[in-house]
Amino acid sequence: MTIKTEKARSKGLAPGPKLPIAKMLFGNGGPEEQLDFLLSAARDYGPVVGFRWLNRRSLLLDHPNHIEYVLRINNRNYLKSKNYDPVRLVVGEGLIVSEGEFWRRQRRLAQPAFHRKRIASLASLMVDETEAMLERWASSARGRGEPFDLHREIGILTLKIVAKALFGADVGEDAVGRISEAQTFLNGYVDSRMGALPKLPHQVPTPHNVRYRLALKDLEGIVYSLIDRRRRDGGGEDLLSMLLEARDQETGEGIGDVQLRNEVMTLLIAGNETTAVALSWTWYLLSGHPAINQKLHEELDAVLGGRAPTFEDLPRLSYTTAVLKEAMRLYPPAWIFSRRPVEDDEIGGYRVSAGTTVLISPYVTHRNPVYWEDPQTFNPERFEEGRSADRPEFAYLPFGGGPRKCIGDRFALVEGVLVLATVAQRYNLRLAQERKVAPEPLVTLRPKEGIPIILEERS
Repeated sequence: MTIKTEKARSKGLAPGPKLPIAKMLFGNGGPEEQLDFLLSAARDYGPVVGFRWLNRRSLLLDHPNHIEYVLRINNRNYLKSKNYDPVRLVVGEGLIVSEGEFWRRQRRLAQPAFHRKRIASLASLMVDETEAMLERWASSARGRGEPFDLHREIGILTLKIVAKALFGADVGEDAVGRISEAQTFLNGYVDSRMGALPKLPHQVPTPHNVRYRLALKDLEGIVYSLIDRRRRDGGGEDLLSMLLEARDQETGEGIGDVQLRNEVMTLLIAGNETTAVALSWTWYLLSGHPAINQKLHEELDAVLGGRAPTFEDLPRLSYTTAVLKEAMRLYPPAWIFSRRPVEDDEIGGYRVSAGTTVLISPYVTHRNPVYWEDPQTFNPERFEEGRSADRPEFAYLPFGGGPRKCIGDRFALVEGVLVLATVAQRYNLRLAQERKVAPEPLVTLRPKEGIPIILEERS
């Protein structure tokens, strides 16, 4: 223990390493170095770790009780930090970044679109789009053993699913292609503006900023066109229709076009990226664990017998669900998020000043050996019935927790299990190269340089 740590404790400050937070999250070290730094900081300094960067204090929390305190018990004192400002450049004041009473109103309006019955009605869309992807694979060189980037393919699939769930038959292949191109650039643009070092304002006409404005304008044009058409023509059984029809029970007001644009942009950006990341890591892990892959296939054969999965099958696909949940434990797409207290507070006996950046990392907490036996091992049986009864709720938070838990968590889980079941019935997915795929900690925890896969058709 360093003298600096002793001094910190004597002042009621959480102890921590001397390295600045910028080095930890966004420095020059490789992605794995940054993630390992987080893990070692939590293991070496305990459940509340203090950092200082440019005279600004930050905390990393790695205890479920402390995390629950910030996300649920005292959540109104903890707002989204300025780290989310780059996201606002794309989604405006969408649910993922808005605050206070405005956020609560928007959440009430959007919640019915994500009720269980609504998600159930989208299950056939999820399966149909997956089967269409498999047909494209089979009729191309991929079906003859040519390697391809799985992460890119799954990203296209999940985008098609969320776009058609949002807009129904109104969105065609051309629009999906334009959405995909704009979204890919905008995701990268947001990634490039994350971090501790200052960036040029987005209004400065650098080539990168100009391209950002063009991509945003193209995506907004598609979104506003679809909103205008639906307001004019009515009808539809998709998420956009439900958002248009939503009325606040307290005021009777609906969602205006600008805010509707913000929520649609949020769903397009966040609604496919996280699921694509989760599924990509799932197949990466399965490719290196043949016994688990075999057990997955045995369940699919027993429950489905070669037919397409349905929403009603989900309760019996318990091991398939466990595989996906375990992949999200090891590689949570939303690997880190942050809050800032409005008023001074105390966590774990340490002082938390107003304005402090409070970091919560599912990547770290999901590897805490206090709550996860042999935490680095891929073991889906952790999530089988009865195995998690003694585990604190906030030891596992791939979708966050508390009132601001991801509104689309049920959609993402249903989609993930149905896509996994549909693909795995037909193919084994084998790594094209026997190499470790490194995680890249950006806005989401993507596989760096993709995941090269070869298809092996099941007999």
